[in-house]
Amino acid sequence: MPKVLRKYWRLSQRSRTFATIQYLLFMGILVWTVVHGANQMGYQWQWYNIPDLFVKEFRGEYYVGRLTKGLWVTLQLTFWCVGLTLLVGLITALLRMSNSISGKALATGYLEVVRNTPLLVQLYLFYFVFSPILGIDRFWTGVVCLTFYEGSFVAEIIRSGIQSVDRGQWEAGDAVGLKKGDIYRYIVIPQAIPIMLPPLTGQIINLVKHSAIVSVIAVADLTTEGRNVIADTFMSFEVWFTVAGIYLAITLSLSIFVHWLERRAAFSR
Repeated sequence: MPKVLRKYWRLSQRSRTFATIQYLLFMGILVWTVVHGANQMGYQWQWYNIPDLFVKEFRGEYYVGRLTKGLWVTLQLTFWCVGLTLLVGLITALLRMSNSISGKALATGYLEVVRNTPLLVQLYLFYFVFSPILGIDRFWTGVVCLTFYEGSFVAEIIRSGIQSVDRGQWEAGDAVGLKKGDIYRYIVIPQAIPIMLPPLTGQIINLVKHSAIVSVIAVADLTTEGRNVIADTFMSFEVWFTVAGIYLAITLSLSIFVHWLERRAAFSR
């Protein structure tokens, strides 16, 4: 390649306009491939039926659509799982850093078992074994299973974030007479939170995506409702694209919100 062309190529790679053109070209090829493949299969697109899956109008009255109901269940599941996951992760991290031999053994055993077995196997174990014993329904079975699975990863994120705080901060708190709990509350945790936010965001996003697995135990979440709609209407392409878009909107919203929190935390410091 001539020197002038190589220079132009390097400049174009750093250009936002060129990057945008590349992205649009890639997306155009992807859309064309999907549409062309569907047409080759003789697939009949029915995008006009998708709005009814969110809000349906019948004789002048409006009803909640099936995908909206599934989305509401997914949001409820995510809400409970996020709160309980952070609680389980915090308790596990504190046990691992404690001086209690039994606490360390319990936390380590929990982490090793949960992180080294498949999530699907754990869900079946909770549903077919623990759920009948505890007498909980399938929704809370999914919540408990996802909480313990995601909590094992959150525990390590919290532990590493706490341990990243300089040791001198601990010693300073001890020097002024603060109790260990107060050192955590007023000194260590506030400094560890900005460090933990990025990996915690990734883990929460994983939780949202992993929540779709509860469809295998017939929890009426977004994925389950999507499967049911497809079974009734045969709109496979439209429904799965829509479901994927909803999950993408949720995870992107979480990423933007946490990015705002990170910027605010950095500004406050």
